[in-house]
Amino acid sequence: MDADTLTGLLENVAEKFPDRRALSVSGKFDLTHARLHDLIERAASRLVSAAGIKPGDVVALTFPNTVEFVIMFLAVIRARATAAPLNAAYTAEEFEFYLSDSDSKLLLTAKEGNAPAQEAASKLNISHVTATLLDAGTDLALSVSDSDSVVDSATELVNSPDDAALFLHTSGTTSRPKGVPLTQLNLVSSVKNIKSVYKLTESDSTVIVLPLFHVHGLLAGLLSSLGAGAAVTLPAAGRFSATTFWPDMKKYNATWYTAVPTIHQIILDRHASHPEPEYPKLRFIRSCSASLAPVILSRLEEAFGAPVLEAYAMTEATHLMSSNPLPEEGPHKPGSVGKPVGQEMAILNEKGEIQEPNNKGEVCIRGPNVTKGYKNNPEANKAGFEFGWFHTGDIGYFDSDGYLSLVGRIKELINRGGEKISPIEVDAVLLTHPDVSQGVAFGVPDEKYGEEINCAVIPREGTTVTEEDIKTFCKKNLAAFKVPKRVFITDNLPKTASGKIQRRIVAQHFLENP
Repeated sequence: MDADTLTGLLENVAEKFPDRRALSVSGKFDLTHARLHDLIERAASRLVSAAGIKPGDVVALTFPNTVEFVIMFLAVIRARATAAPLNAAYTAEEFEFYLSDSDSKLLLTAKEGNAPAQEAASKLNISHVTATLLDAGTDLALSVSDSDSVVDSATELVNSPDDAALFLHTSGTTSRPKGVPLTQLNLVSSVKNIKSVYKLTESDSTVIVLPLFHVHGLLAGLLSSLGAGAAVTLPAAGRFSATTFWPDMKKYNATWYTAVPTIHQIILDRHASHPEPEYPKLRFIRSCSASLAPVILSRLEEAFGAPVLEAYAMTEATHLMSSNPLPEEGPHKPGSVGKPVGQEMAILNEKGEIQEPNNKGEVCIRGPNVTKGYKNNPEANKAGFEFGWFHTGDIGYFDSDGYLSLVGRIKELINRGGEKISPIEVDAVLLTHPDVSQGVAFGVPDEKYGEEINCAVIPREGTTVTEEDIKTFCKKNLAAFKVPKRVFITDNLPKTASGKIQRRIVAQHFLENP
């Protein structure tokens, strides 16, 4: 099978490492690469023969982080259909939007089902099928009757690099979510990039921390591991749990993990309140999907004795764009998202001219991992692909060593009376306050300056901070015009399903609930 497809790469891995562990459900059972491949092939045949799935059909999947999701996701793309993973916590209205926008033909869920998803599917006349795997030795059961030709119906299908394999929506930081189709070539290119920069091999092992309906967990955690012949463990609960994380990491000999800053902070808080007797020796810890404050990076390195490598990624790039290197390949710089990996990257001004090092502009990319364009959205495609580059919407600059630093989203920079303020810079200062656990800066409308800067902070457990404390601290560490005019002390910050803190949502929340 073509190695320019993810399906082909995984078939090669199953042949090369048939007896190595591929996937474990913590405390329950393990699957080898050969067994996983067999289950995927058989499930793909059932989708074709029993569920009537044809090449190009879109199949929506809504599961916790379970073995059934992994098998069915890979079976869908093996059947030359397009997998559209969805957050199980959506409302019926949200499911209706996503199922409709993706033109889904089938909804796959766990045996327990998902009432809001089923309600939306029923309204749109989309069939619903459940998937269950009881243990490593049984076949995966689908809730559709099999035909006699079930065993071989997928073997006739040849996957192509141009097959649309994955359909995701952007998280829509400023507008309605945009549909992003990603091909087999996009997926395999990204997996190869991730494998190469972190030197992932069959000796590696990780525990999945992030939801698999999001590109970070799916590509960096799951698919890159499987594509390297490495092992992946799914938590027994089907989602991240701070109490089981380190026991799972130790039991399954994990060598690394990847997470968003919010999860890293939860892991650090757990370390402070309930430290493990010993921690596994990790090759590296990876952080992505939001800016990691340098103070959090150093706390992680100090606590767990492993290099923390910050990376930069987005859905349209099939996840990875740049990363700090492993220590043997060069320094990793706190506050930087490292060097481009497997793609061209440039800083462009508004005229499309490439900028010299240390000059700010929009981060733009091109390469085999980049989507060909948004679905049914000519306006977004025109703006997003100007001058022959994909435009990320992020402002950044390269230093003289070729390391990228991000200033912020173009639409999230705070324009206070003509002074442009990077909220990332203010976040980093807030997080150096000894009594602050989490902090986020955001812009709010202001009659005098157009925009003013506010922030929200969560105090560290067992401490109390006041608005005045935070302002005084900021005055010592920031230029006067960057000091937040108002500070909200809270015990919770609204986050997206993937653990990202979105400034627009935080601003809206505190403006509505002052």
